Formats: sequence, C-alpha cells, structure tokens
Amino acid sequence: MPFLFSLICWTMAVGIPRAVRPAADWKLVWADEFDTDGPPDPKNWRFERGFVRNEELQWYQPDNARCAGGLLIIESRRERRPNPDYQPNSTHWKTSREFIDYTAASLLTRDLHQWQYGRFEMRGRIDTRAGIWPAFWTLGVEGEWPSNGEIDIMEYYRGMLLANAAWGTEKKWTAAWSTTKTPLSSFNDAEWSEKFHVWRMDWDKDFIRLYVDDRLLNTVDLSKTVNADGSGKNPFRQPHYLLLNLAVGGQNGGDPSATAFPARFEVDYVRVYQQ
Repeated sequence: MPFLFSLICWTMAVGIPRAVRPAADWKLVWADEFDTDGPPDPKNWRFERGFVRNEELQWYQPDNARCAGGLLIIESRRERRPNPDYQPNSTHWKTSREFIDYTAASLLTRDLHQWQYGRFEMRGRIDTRAGIWPAFWTLGVEGEWPSNGEIDIMEYYRGMLLANAAWGTEKKWTAAWSTTKTPLSSFNDAEWSEKFHVWRMDWDKDFIRLYVDDRLLNTVDLSKTVNADGSGKNPFRQPHYLLLNLAVGGQNGGDPSATAFPARFEVDYVRVYQQ
C-alpha cells in the first residue's frame, strides 16, 4: 500500500494523465504500443513522402520516425539538400523549391486499418515552439478532400490546440469546418508542453466529441455535416484511417526560423475501441 500511494502521488506530481478507462461496453479492437525498438510496424503504418500539403516546409520521409524506449518518435530536422522534384520554371510550391530545408515524417494506416465509429485515443507529448505543427487525425476512405471528411483529434500551431472536423461544400476543395481553438494558456500550467497528454475522440452515428485529458474541446453534430455537393453523403458515416504527422511552417504552422531543431512529437500509444 505505501508503494501504491507513492506511485499515485508521483503520477499526480509529474502531471502524467492516466488513460481514460473505457466503459464496460467498449472493446479494444486495435492498438500500437510502440514497444519494439526500430522502424514503426509496417503492418500498422505506411508513410507519406515528399512535399504533401498546406505549402509546408518539411519533406516527409520514413527516416524521421522510429520507435525507442516504448515511444514512437517523429522528428523534424533542419537539413538542406536538393529537391529531387525541382523544376526551374515551375510555379507550383512543390516543384518550384530548389532545396529541401526541413525533413519530418507522416505515418498513416491507409489501406491497412480503418474504422467506422468508436473511441480513438492517443497519449503523446507535443513540441509547441514556433513553427511546429503536430497532428493526430483521420480521413475518410472514399472521396477526395474535403468531401471524404477530416477529423483533427489533435492539432497544434501558434499557441493554439485545435479540435476540428471538415466536410465538403458546393465548391471543390473548399471545406466547411467545425473548429475550436484552445489557447495553451487556458490550461494554467507553465509546464504543460513538457508533459504527456491523452487526446480522445468518441464517434458514433450522431456526434463526434473531441477531448484532451477528459476536457471536452469540441462536439460535432453529424446531422449538420452532409456534403453540400448534391451527393447527400455524410463523410462521417464511413470508415476513416488514422494519421500521425509532424509538420513545419506552411500555411498555418508559423515561422520556424528561430526554433532550434530537432523537434519531436512523441507518442506513447494509439488505441481504438468499439462497442
């Protein structure tokens, strides 16, 4: 009993949130605990490669993700090398850059694992310095963005923790959003960024609810998320796959020029429960 009491006190003192214990009717259907050192398990994760979205500065590559000490470590680095896709006369942001100035990694379960409804949980620690843009999110398996549906269970940039959902409008590649932005200052904890936190989505046919450490950040009413393209499709009533990524700069991430690299997004586990 003294040891247990000491352990509880230590946990409270260092501010490590315990995982939410699922109700009796939740069953664990998939998880990655990242307990084997080395590359992420290829049975669970694939990688995005190159310059991908949002005019971000990083070049995605598998080398920037590894498992060590029970954690998935996604690392962004400042390193300069030629862009293999460079085209001297190009005006497109992916091919007009002569050099790669940052690298990072983006992992996803696309074509490996997908789920419709459930409790999705990630325990992790994020870097909240200028220009760093980590995310834990989902995309629907059918349709092009945003009509396939996007759920940002955890997204951070510029001092704000975001919890979002996006779906289609009548205009191609233009999203309707349910967005909340929670300032880190609202947690009243100067050491918040140094600690691990638990992000969670509870998703059923009626609502998506997004949490951090049991604090409800956003509730999305799925009766209001039908794509406005005339298809009548609701992108949150189809299976989604998971993504974990660490971006740098871009349209939302901010200016990383004064930030010391490497930066890390550390993940203790990802778990999916269903009823």
